[in-house]
Amino acid sequence: MDSDSAKTGIAYRFRGFLPIVIDVETAGFNSKTDALLEMAMQTVTMDEQGFLVPGKSISFNIEPFEGANLEKEALAFTGIDPTNPLRGAVSELDALKQMFNIISSEVKATGCSRAVLVGHNATFDHSFVMAASERCGIKRNPFHPFSTFDTSALAGLIYGQTVLKKACDEAQIEFENSKAHSALYDTQKTCELYCKMVNRYKEIGGWPILPELSR
Repeated sequence: MDSDSAKTGIAYRFRGFLPIVIDVETAGFNSKTDALLEMAMQTVTMDEQGFLVPGKSISFNIEPFEGANLEKEALAFTGIDPTNPLRGAVSELDALKQMFNIISSEVKATGCSRAVLVGHNATFDHSFVMAASERCGIKRNPFHPFSTFDTSALAGLIYGQTVLKKACDEAQIEFENSKAHSALYDTQKTCELYCKMVNRYKEIGGWPILPELSR
């Protein structure tokens, strides 16, 4: 089977990139110095009609790396206690290896060339994933090194809202404030929002483009 025949619809949709939705919860804003405390991801699939559908998800509580900075304000905002043994936290390396293995398998199965991070204010999430990957010495990072899909910007265009909850409200996606700032919950809501926005563009006639023209 040649490489073109192995491609799925989602590979043609985003020029060979596979969208992977990510959210992180941290102990500050500096990805080089502040601890990564939670990380979640959700895959995106495409149905036979070309509409995006949320796929499988996974999340991790993460141990602060050695020497990591823990900003009190950030911890108060997220409500995360990094010292709580009931968190069942794993190292950055363990979390990234599990996550990257899933992503790499999805990239291969869909005929994509690599993953692209989807996030709400995606630059923030991307910077923490990349910094953690660099700290861990991971050489095969499946994510594009700088490209991202930002649902905050897309929601500003489509719904006139950039805050995740307000964008979900406009999109008629249920959003519970009490569950916000959990990496898994925010990832799942971001994934719903992303799929809904891309699908809406298709519904109003903005897609498809013939595969021959999208290569």
